[in-house]
Amino acid sequence: MAGLCRARLLAAIPLYRRMMSRIRRSVADEPFLLIRTAASDHRAGEAIAPHAHDWHQLVHASAGMMEIWTERGSWIAPSGRAVWVPAGVRHGIRFAAASTLRTLYFQPEWARGLPSDCVAVAVSPLLRELVLRAVAWGMLDGRRPAEAAVALLVCEEFQRAETPPFDLPEPASPAMRRAAGLARTGARGPEIAAMAGMSLRALERRFRAETGLSLGRWRRHALLLAAMERLGAGEPVKSVAAHAGFAAPSAFVAAFRAAFGETPGGYFSPRPARS
Repeated sequence: MAGLCRARLLAAIPLYRRMMSRIRRSVADEPFLLIRTAASDHRAGEAIAPHAHDWHQLVHASAGMMEIWTERGSWIAPSGRAVWVPAGVRHGIRFAAASTLRTLYFQPEWARGLPSDCVAVAVSPLLRELVLRAVAWGMLDGRRPAEAAVALLVCEEFQRAETPPFDLPEPASPAMRRAAGLARTGARGPEIAAMAGMSLRALERRFRAETGLSLGRWRRHALLLAAMERLGAGEPVKSVAAHAGFAAPSAFVAAFRAAFGETPGGYFSPRPARS
């Protein structure tokens, strides 16, 4: 009897999935929606102009490489990672490689207690499966027990997610933004100070006050994040290392591992394709 019940349950799963895919929501359902979803594909070099959403957003790069930027800083997400963008935060997105996004939008009144600023997160296998399930259903309605359970699990797993150092704070003043732009090109402190018309000590003091990092540390992290984007776009380690200013690929790999906890090969090893 137990075997028969189990067989009937398994046989019913495809029907349940088809029913879920046919569910249509109306305006009357809006107050009960906990999470909305979107799926999109983007070409390398494509960009989405700055914009904001009324709902919180978890942008999961299931494949590819993206950068999200705001006035306060920028965050990158290689394949298998995500960036959290709170409601109302104006942001743009740039794709360094052909990318596949699976995005969840959280109803702000329901999803309280989540980060108030952007953050990059590692997507665990469980969170990835939950995102895929939510996207397959389209929306998660709090009146439907299965959908409400998935929504709660998404929030719980997101709050447990690791936060890799994929962020780069942006200075606030025009002078320090110009200094940051020069640092991104590889210029060093003395050269930047001379071009800014100030002493190196004054430059360092102002830059740290606005970003929380020394100019040298900010410059190094900016170059490593740019290197990660190049790697994500498929550029060989040797040329990426040279562009980042490293004399030898081995030195670059060591610096990359010290910053991100893995070698480039660890971050960009082939991952199974998922829908």
